[in-house]
Amino acid sequence: MMTTSVTVLGLGLMGSALAEALLEDGRTVTVWNRSRAKAEPLVAKGAVEAESAAAAISASPLVIVCLSVYANAEEILDGGAAAGRTIVQLTNGTPRQARALAGRAAGLGARYVDGGIMAVPPMIGRPEALILYSGDEEAFEEHRETLAVLGRPEFLGADPGLAPLFDLALLDAMYGLIAGFQHAFALVRSEKAAATDFEPMATAWLTAMMGMLPEQARAVEAGDFATSVSSVATSQVAFPGLIETSRDQGVDPGYLLPLRDLLDRAVEQGHGEDGLARLITLLEHPAR
Repeated sequence: MMTTSVTVLGLGLMGSALAEALLEDGRTVTVWNRSRAKAEPLVAKGAVEAESAAAAISASPLVIVCLSVYANAEEILDGGAAAGRTIVQLTNGTPRQARALAGRAAGLGARYVDGGIMAVPPMIGRPEALILYSGDEEAFEEHRETLAVLGRPEFLGADPGLAPLFDLALLDAMYGLIAGFQHAFALVRSEKAAATDFEPMATAWLTAMMGMLPEQARAVEAGDFATSVSSVATSQVAFPGLIETSRDQGVDPGYLLPLRDLLDRAVEQGHGEDGLARLITLLEHPAR
């Protein structure tokens, strides 16, 4: 079933991009934002501005929420307007917050789907935009076609906490990758080498290393950490040189120190001959 009427609550950069994509697809879009000026460009493109959040929620069977924090969503949803609606929460938050808001929505008589947007605003409405969803599967399937307007939808399961968990896990991987790049750039720049000259080499190297990820995933799920490539002990022996060189070059080694400590702990616990996937299990059971 195609939902032609959609409400978007929150018109920051992302919320505005969501509303604009829906308008471009020919949907009837009701919008609301605390600061009414942000609605004006969308109204000029055909959106209907609601006088209040409650009026906006009442206007459509599908309500997309994209605010700055979960607390704002909780405040807006308090009231009778949500009854009978499907609430799709695309505000950044935690699994705990998603589960709590799902319970509140159920108490208001609404169906709840949480989401994680793996895209920046200019990507919304394009095939490369990925949006993760979890929660009420029936509600998600009912509105899948509308949600697909925003980006490729991927449903993860009935637990509303799954979408924000996967969202944060993907951001975790991204920030770790970026931190490695930035530290590497700082190292080469310490000898006046240009980051722009080093970047192609770093990109090619990391692209090759990404080939390790399927094996790491297989190893941790199988509990089989044997390796013929690189052991925990090999990395533990090599790692101090990276920290020492950073200090010698005047580059802050701070982001490397937790990984050094993790390698040390793995060896101390007898995992030196295992592959690096063994570190995942130590992260799952941190030292007390």
